[in-house]
Amino acid sequence: MGHTLKRATPPPRCPHIKLFQLLVLAGPLYLCSGNIQVTTAVKEKAVLSCDYNISAEKMMNFRIYWQKGDKVVLTVISGKEKVWPEYENRTSIDITNNLSITIRAVRLSDRGTYTCVVQEPVQDYYQRKQLILVTLLVREDFPVPNITDLGTPSPNIKRIICSTSGGFPEPHLSWLENEKELNANNTTVSRDPETELYTISSELHFNETTNHTFVCLIKYGDKEVSQIFHWRISNQNHSLSQNWLSNLHLILIVVSIVLVTAIIVLTWKCGFCRRLKDGPENESMKIEKISLPFTGSAEASG
Repeated sequence: MGHTLKRATPPPRCPHIKLFQLLVLAGPLYLCSGNIQVTTAVKEKAVLSCDYNISAEKMMNFRIYWQKGDKVVLTVISGKEKVWPEYENRTSIDITNNLSITIRAVRLSDRGTYTCVVQEPVQDYYQRKQLILVTLLVREDFPVPNITDLGTPSPNIKRIICSTSGGFPEPHLSWLENEKELNANNTTVSRDPETELYTISSELHFNETTNHTFVCLIKYGDKEVSQIFHWRISNQNHSLSQNWLSNLHLILIVVSIVLVTAIIVLTWKCGFCRRLKDGPENESMKIEKISLPFTGSAEASG
């Protein structure tokens, strides 16, 4: 600005005091407009509003403080803007738009509660005119999950796994079929201690003899991402199944014939054996009948 504005009171020797000191100085003049929530994604921008307007003519008289916790983010004192190192080159204030600050290239570490304090000189002290809290929620969008076939651990049971990584906040994974939640297997959630980003995976076991359409749904914060998995019985498998049933019927018929034949043969053999066993006794009886002794008398011829 090209002009200066005379103050009614001299400026303090240490204008960049911490926010908790400002709260003490203000005492009964504490004013708070509530807590506002702003949600954004990593690498995007966030606009935090102080919800207070000051005309350009009066800006030289006001002091504006933006802090996160007890760390200063940005100040405007005597019309001069100062940004602290962690936010330097990516944070600015718009005095024409409710004293809003814009944070560009947002990081996960930027999440938290920010406080805006506006002070105006009154006689020999600065009176607080505005105090507002703004909570910044930061998310990192998860990529579309991948669904991988893990094979068949047991007959007719197929195993698949759904997984994704590199997102924030903590996710929740559900398996759905026809909008009904299914029982998942081996669901795991882990967090990288350095990046603070999450990885999630979950398995699903299902009967592969019928058609299915599964949805792997991942929710995080107010966002969600999903992947669809289709399982269809192929015509070849169906033909093989029909052939197998036909072969089974043929096998059963052959086995039945063999069993009936075996029963007939065994029956015939048993009858034949009985006849052989009874044969010698009958022959002996016949011989005895033929060789009975002669009981008559014979005369000698002279």
